[in-house]
Amino acid sequence: MNTLFTFDTFPQIETERFVLRAATDSDSGDLLALYSDETVVEYMPFTPFESEQDALDEMSWYKKIFNQQTGLRWMIEDKQSHQVIGTCGYLEYEEQHHRAEIGYDLLSSCWGKGVMTEVARAVLEFGFNQMQLNKIEAKVDPGNEASILLLHKLGFQQEGLLRQHEFEKGRYVDLAVFSKLQSDN
Repeated sequence: MNTLFTFDTFPQIETERFVLRAATDSDSGDLLALYSDETVVEYMPFTPFESEQDALDEMSWYKKIFNQQTGLRWMIEDKQSHQVIGTCGYLEYEEQHHRAEIGYDLLSSCWGKGVMTEVARAVLEFGFNQMQLNKIEAKVDPGNEASILLLHKLGFQQEGLLRQHEFEKGRYVDLAVFSKLQSDN
């Protein structure tokens, strides 16, 4: 039986290889390693991190969206190494409309190993079951082919293209909009 999620306690999820958990200050070094990699942040709306303070500020944002009940971001901890290798979670949570947007990132050294497929499946299951979401959205730079392949693998459908939707790194960028509905499961 699934328990309905409330924002009282940050949930922990376990998959075969990973623990998805709340961020702690001791994760700042791993998060700095993740977000200082130019290939990881290529399609993200910020420049590579330069200091541990950047990582602490990011984790502060994770706490803020949780406290405001607008999202939650899990740290992806490898069970064997206990290293944080990425993050995954929801933002733009709209309880009234049973909708949220999924986001994720991963150390480039872990790409192509099925990590995000395993993690995202668990996060989607949590969203549809515990959060009782009807729709989970994803917005992706059309050039981010790996992310688009992942979304298709997870059963997302492209809804459209938001032309020049955001201004990032000195230029306007399009965002491809994908979604998965509860009824798609």
